[in-house]
Amino acid sequence: MTQQDFDIIIIGGGLVGASLALALSDSGHRIALMEGGEPAFGQLEEGWDARIYAVSPRNRAFLQQMGAWPDERRIGVISAMDVAGDAGGRIRFAASDAGADALAYIAENRWMLAGLWARLADSPVRCLSGVRPDSLSSNAEQARLVLANGDALTAKLVVGADGANSWARRQAGVEASVKTYDQSGVVANFACELPHGGVARQWFTGDSILAWLPMAGNRVSMVWSTSDPDALLALSADDLCLRVAAAGGHQLGGFELLTPAAAFPLRLIQPESVVSQRLALVGDAAHTVHPLAGQGVNLGFQDAATLAALLREARDPGEWLRLRRYERQRREAVKTMQYTCDSLFRLFHEKNLPGIGWLRNAGLSLTDRLTPIKRQFARHAIGF
Repeated sequence: MTQQDFDIIIIGGGLVGASLALALSDSGHRIALMEGGEPAFGQLEEGWDARIYAVSPRNRAFLQQMGAWPDERRIGVISAMDVAGDAGGRIRFAASDAGADALAYIAENRWMLAGLWARLADSPVRCLSGVRPDSLSSNAEQARLVLANGDALTAKLVVGADGANSWARRQAGVEASVKTYDQSGVVANFACELPHGGVARQWFTGDSILAWLPMAGNRVSMVWSTSDPDALLALSADDLCLRVAAAGGHQLGGFELLTPAAAFPLRLIQPESVVSQRLALVGDAAHTVHPLAGQGVNLGFQDAATLAALLREARDPGEWLRLRRYERQRREAVKTMQYTCDSLFRLFHEKNLPGIGWLRNAGLSLTDRLTPIKRQFARHAIGF
């Protein structure tokens, strides 16, 4: 058995973990990034990735500053939002309402990941791929990871960036409340007959939420939050195109399927804490939100940016007071987004209160006529 010593070990080489590692790569700390699988980005010029993210301008700048933003030819731009209720309510707002060029940028997971790992390859960060941890322990001075092959790693701080089912969170004994929405998000990409105009479209149908996000060219990415994902997954490519186009009122004409449909369960996860002795959690390990606002990855990138700023000059990156400062700095933004998304979900799925359907749709339409509130929505969407 061998032992290696680091200052910071990041478990999880996805977007959030990799961005944190890269943000700290010139800090002078000894950094290790652990990824259980082998990073494989394939032939990036071939096809489109089914996993896409709406990245806020603030987080786009975060990645650009590190030289990890993807080729602009693959990037879609959301310049406006058009949200329809289930009984005639509607609200529209645009980036121009906040004096910005875009509300968000649509980027593919594998392209962002490839950019981050390419930069990491030229950095001092020790990238350990195909490596799985077996146990995690800590004391007042350090954390210790034992790997599946028997080797050991020590660090002043371990960061769990290993997703909603975080191994690091469980090993540290951090309890988390989990609320299931009894829905799955079904995702797929389509070529569309008519130009999308940079408009993200969303429909609250009463029992599901459908969103079309503008990708580069005449393409859109669909996220359909539904309690019956199998009904969509069982459709042929042609039938799925017909179903999705019809669900959006054929606003973009006919559809052609670019990526097979896939589904993932929707849950609200709220750990009792995002820090523990010599441990910090980031990204989905620290929180999940309903995808109706498309803010999950943005919260994760800001976790990474905030934690990196706090750790850069730290003599002891695992100092308890510093970890508590990270938790406090991120609490309001995360809780606000979780509460907002959860409340909207419950509002548009409530069927038992008399008049609730009229109220929620009237509220949408009223808000559409209140310019100051729409401006605030736009500012919130772009991360300010």
